[in-house]
Amino acid sequence: MSTNIRPEHVSAFEALTSGEHSNFALFSCFIGGQPAAAIVAVTPPAGEDGEYRITPLFVSVTEDMALTDHAGVPAGGAA
Repeated sequence: MSTNIRPEHVSAFEALTSGEHSNFALFSCFIGGQPAAAIVAVTPPAGEDGEYRITPLFVSVTEDMALTDHAGVPAGGAA
């Protein structure tokens, strides 16, 4: 069985759970026009532009999302 989990997902998860980093935040946003929230990494300005970089790592589930496994079984559903 294949997986949709990419190396960058694993890296983000490990960074979030390791306790080694403190630059994560909850970020209010919209997904497809629906109110949502994201877990983001916030990187301070590197140059003189003074702009923080906000990198989304994961987003909340919205009512319009259909979360299923590889067999098409919905989240919370019976196998």
